[in-house]
Amino acid sequence: MNSEDKKLLKRVTLLGILKKQKGESIEEVIDSLVATGSYSPTEAKKLLKELKSEGLINKMGNLTMKGNKFAKEAEAMFKQ
Repeated sequence: MNSEDKKLLKRVTLLGILKKQKGESIEEVIDSLVATGSYSPTEAKKLLKELKSEGLINKMGNLTMKGNKFAKEAEAMFKQ
């Protein structure tokens, strides 16, 4: 996976977390993205670890303030 693909997957993942339903877990969000073929379960785990290390999501799987900002930027990008 090249760096542009990885950037796109990060944006999609952050947006998925931003748009998750009340009571929906991060695992359910990731499972739905895996089911669409966006990435494999192994890639998803690796990506989540990166998002946590970059301070975009917390240990509970919620967006941090920084993650929320990036997710909203991704949402605006996809609406264009």
